[in-house]
Amino acid sequence: MSGYVDLHIHSDRSSDGDFSPAELVRMAKETGFVAISIADHDTVAAYPGAMEAADGSGVEVVPNMEVTTLFDGREFHLLLPFADWESPVIERIGERASSGRKIEARERVEKLRELGLDITWDEVEEASKSTPPLGVSIAQILLDKPGSKNDPALKKYYEGDARLGAPYHFYRDYFMEGSPAFVTKRHIQLLEVLEMAPEAGAVPVLGHPGAYFEKATRKDLARLKECGLVGLEVYTSYHQPEQTAFYAEVAKELDLVPTAGSDFHGRIKPHVYFGYVKDGSMEMVEEIRKRRP
Repeated sequence: MSGYVDLHIHSDRSSDGDFSPAELVRMAKETGFVAISIADHDTVAAYPGAMEAADGSGVEVVPNMEVTTLFDGREFHLLLPFADWESPVIERIGERASSGRKIEARERVEKLRELGLDITWDEVEEASKSTPPLGVSIAQILLDKPGSKNDPALKKYYEGDARLGAPYHFYRDYFMEGSPAFVTKRHIQLLEVLEMAPEAGAVPVLGHPGAYFEKATRKDLARLKECGLVGLEVYTSYHQPEQTAFYAEVAKELDLVPTAGSDFHGRIKPHVYFGYVKDGSMEMVEEIRKRRP
């Protein structure tokens, strides 16, 4: 089947997504995509709604979840395409990941308050659609407040190039290790999720390995392959051309399925529009499907 494929999209079931599963299916059909995968952060709340919206549309929706994990002291995002979203294993992974993120989020908000920034946990919780907020979600909530534009400490996020992707600039300034609002990460361990994934029928794919917080090396990927990693997101909005070439080479060398995903969210990533990555194909989907446990 010809047409585009995007195996990493977020819906409004994530704390940082804007569009409903039904809207994403409609957008996919209108822009020539034959398959998409809604991979919300630590939740499968997009399902079964996403599957129902896709029925009869000509767009295949691959069940998925993006799990925030820790590996070698770094934050790694693991995608679980073809996961059985009704599996108790997926529920357990989601609950473990979410509980750690909620503790982190509360501590981040408290650190920001100690720094004199005008934000409360009640505001963050109310705006997060009942899902534990990511650091960029907290940043967006803060920057959306009318009074924040008048705060000298936040002025730069409304000016020049910083306006594009402002929540991510804020994240790097405040939440990265060594920054003033950094808190200890409490994510589930990546190797633990790799061990559990086959029980849920999932095919583990490492998302955006070249992202600034992951920086996965060939050595990292060889070890993860030994522990159950099956695919590698080679084509992504996070990668520069040289990174794409590097990870394509590593994927071939290690027999990891190369995948494509834009990591589309909506307003929080205005530079990543729907259809930003058009390197995906149904061959990728079929190769992942063939490797289901």
